[in-house]
Amino acid sequence: MAVSAQFNAFVLELLGEVTPVVARRMFGGVGYYADGQFFALADDDELYFRVDERTRADFEREGMKAFSPMGPDSKSMSYFAVPPRLYDELEEWALWTRRAISVARAAPPKALRKSQPKSPQSPRKSAPAPARAAARRNPRRAR
Repeated sequence: MAVSAQFNAFVLELLGEVTPVVARRMFGGVGYYADGQFFALADDDELYFRVDERTRADFEREGMKAFSPMGPDSKSMSYFAVPPRLYDELEEWALWTRRAISVARAAPPKALRKSQPKSPQSPRKSAPAPARAAARRNPRRAR
């Protein structure tokens, strides 16, 4: 689940050749952002790009697998492993990187979680108004 400092530096250098990127550590992995868009992640020293229905087939043709953080039998996310050949083909690397960023930009924003409704609080029990007024005038009488 961890990402080595060397792999992270390597990825940042390659991505930086295409666009400015920010890396953020998360859950033992690293998330990569361009213009605030989360478009790639690294886990176990493997890089994954965000995909959609148009780009998924490119990754599948290359025999790449989807990112499944809970194991191979769990639900996969919309990120696929980057084909290793791209690390040596910089023009293709740039094209695939730009596509992943484009997919991230086109994705609908995640719905914000609605805060849980607060349970209604029971009303405070207080003395009737006349009794409160009397207590302010003569605190000994209110007891």
